Amino acid sequence: MQLSALHIHPVKSCAALSPESIRVESRGAVDDRRWMLVDPEGRFITGRQLPLLVRLQAEPVDGGLQLRLGDASHFVPAPAATAARHEVVIWKDRVSAALADAASSVWLSEQFSRPVQLVHMDEAAHRPVSLTHGQPGDEVSFADGYPLLLLSQGAVDALSQRVGRPMDARRFRPNLIVSGTAPHAEDNWRRVRIGGIRFDVVKPCVRCVFTTVDPERGEREPDGEPLATLKTYRRMGDGVTFGMNLIPRDTGVVSVGDAVEVLEST
Repeated sequence: MQLSALHIHPVKSCAALSPESIRVESRGAVDDRRWMLVDPEGRFITGRQLPLLVRLQAEPVDGGLQLRLGDASHFVPAPAATAARHEVVIWKDRVSAALADAASSVWLSEQFSRPVQLVHMDEAAHRPVSLTHGQPGDEVSFADGYPLLLLSQGAVDALSQRVGRPMDARRFRPNLIVSGTAPHAEDNWRRVRIGGIRFDVVKPCVRCVFTTVDPERGEREPDGEPLATLKTYRRMGDGVTFGMNLIPRDTGVVSVGDAVEVLEST
């Protein structure tokens, strides 16, 4: 088994970047989901409510973030340590995040035709992982609940066959894609090592309508796929699952081509 692809999403729900290597830290991949859109009340906004968000290109650059949507572009300077802060809500969590400059929020509001603000998870922001599956001291970015998401290419291929057309893995927002294993083998993994980094495999990822958003068009599929098909064979106790959430137990770099070793399974 080996790592066949890597993805990061600098702004939560934005288009994926696919680097050859990522640096893993306690919160997950560096630059992954460290920025997020919120509404005027501070509630998080994702591709569930705003499908067009998946077409937003966000690239970390020196001094900030370069945004592009269609032909429009905008540079977001990284908030200073003295920047205003805003308590934002992501699911049941409340996080003190740094506010991006007003011009960036205005630009994004114009692009999406609704009032939004852009916030940043800097070093002063902290969001613990739920102790139901994590350990004291575990932290997470603006990802839904856990630092990283792993998915086997076999699971994607098997789903595509059931749906009757190719399903792009980017629909599922994974960080790590593993090839050379049976579909859904990851369901039974409990600890893995990728390159030299160990990960706890802590919980299946429960899926929602976001999977029906085409990553190229930024629109929902009229036939409700692939969620409609997933419901026929991937309904578990907590809901429809696809892929596994990971918590890193080391820091360092993983790269496409790295070996994937299962250290513990059920």
